[in-house]
Amino acid sequence: MADSMTGKGKVCLAYSGGLDTSCILKWLINQGYEVICFLADCGQEEDFKAAEQKAMKIGAKKVYIEDIKKEFVEEFCWPAIQCNAVYETQYLLGTSLARPPIARAQIRVAQKEGCFAVSHGCTGKGNDQVRFELAFKALQPDIKVIAPWRDPPFLEKFAGGRNSLLEYASQQGIPVTSTKSKPWSMDENLAHCSYEAGILEDPNTTPPTDMWKLTVDPKQAPDEEEHFTVEFTKGIPSKLQYMENGSSKTVTEAVDILTAANAIGRRNGVGRIDIVENRRVGIKSRGCYETPGLTCLHFAHLDLEGLCLDREVRALRDQFVTFNYGKVLYNGDYFSPQREFLHTSIIASQKDVNGSVRCGAYKGNFRILGRSSDSKLYDMEESSMDDIGDFDPSAAGGFIAVEAIRLKKYGNMKKEAGEGLV
Repeated sequence: MADSMTGKGKVCLAYSGGLDTSCILKWLINQGYEVICFLADCGQEEDFKAAEQKAMKIGAKKVYIEDIKKEFVEEFCWPAIQCNAVYETQYLLGTSLARPPIARAQIRVAQKEGCFAVSHGCTGKGNDQVRFELAFKALQPDIKVIAPWRDPPFLEKFAGGRNSLLEYASQQGIPVTSTKSKPWSMDENLAHCSYEAGILEDPNTTPPTDMWKLTVDPKQAPDEEEHFTVEFTKGIPSKLQYMENGSSKTVTEAVDILTAANAIGRRNGVGRIDIVENRRVGIKSRGCYETPGLTCLHFAHLDLEGLCLDREVRALRDQFVTFNYGKVLYNGDYFSPQREFLHTSIIASQKDVNGSVRCGAYKGNFRILGRSSDSKLYDMEESSMDDIGDFDPSAAGGFIAVEAIRLKKYGNMKKEAGEGLV
């Protein structure tokens, strides 16, 4: 509800400290709003104290810095690992996974401060506006959303893009870091770092070497393969064992596991991809992503399922849950009945995915060195080509004969139609 003592009312702004949201903060204040700034710490390398001081200097009434790393990993990254979530076969959804916990934390702050509206700095062409606003409406259906980059007066005022923003910042006394803007945009969290726009909009432009922030250039990575072991409990990473400075290290807490996996992937150049994807709004977009730790954990989990997961359960999960969970995350439908349904299916599919995977990282590559589990689905004697065991080879003849009935009819049909298969 608007407060007559403070003009138009109180707004909670998702603030980053960058040029865009700093100008939006001042613009909202000049429009008569009382602004509460919100920053989410989801593992990005950022000077939160400097951002807080900047927001207060511009005129924010309060600044909240909310640490959401634990909930981000446990509630969002781990289920994605459990179902091997991926979008369009390559993107491990690092940005998509972070948006729901950020939106939820922002709504918590808005409710605490009695804000009638929330605001963000997302562009009108991107996915994030959809992800944030669908989450806002599910979490608090009556919340108002102020989206400046879709507001005609704001668009008209800042039609010149960065130059218009810089001019406004100068006029309004907004502190601007005197560094040259990089010719691309970035978004970082504990799961990944993404790069898009600017020079990357030409899909045939090779990303410059100095663009990649997290991972070492694979060609410059160590010449010796690094080995580590990941343990899973019901499909969730529960322990990571690795060597550091000659000493054996073990981590078991969720944030520590992802942080350690990130460090391994980063120093070995693992997890870079460069793709063209289909945005929710219908536009194709080129994106480059660094996802070091999540890449290692994703493929380790995928491998363990081969040992532990029933064939038909895995097939149903792959065809239905994996594809649709990735789609739900990418499209911003996390707080939805279909996501709840899919999540229940994920849990049911993972009850027997328990075991360890030995992994190797080397010059941009990740590989499996071995796996072990108490699962009873794999039987070495039964699988052996040298030991018959309880398996009766003669039974295979009847199996083949039954399976061939349909194919024989198909072959005869093609022959009669003059479309021989030979």
